[in-house]
Amino acid sequence: MPGERRGWMTDPLILAAAEEDYTESLAWYAEHSQLAAAGFEAEFERAVEAIKSDPERFPYCDSRHRYYLMRRYPFQVVYRQYQDRLVIVAVAHAKRTPHYWSRR
Repeated sequence: MPGERRGWMTDPLILAAAEEDYTESLAWYAEHSQLAAAGFEAEFERAVEAIKSDPERFPYCDSRHRYYLMRRYPFQVVYRQYQDRLVIVAVAHAKRTPHYWSRR
């Protein structure tokens, strides 16, 4: 459709809190298995690319945030569109404290 934005040219902005979520989770996996840590890192990179290529493809988790559910890890990459930018607000464990990130 004319005027419809599918993919984004720039990488999403990752909030510091989301970066901390990611770093803590990656460190946990690294303590247990370097292979698992590498897999987590690769899955996160796939998530960012999928979000960037078609951000409207993924479901809403509230009125303004969407999420990408990682396949091999129990995490959601939560993001929103803010002005003319995609913003990753959380790398949230899917089984713990839902919506803890909602005030970001």
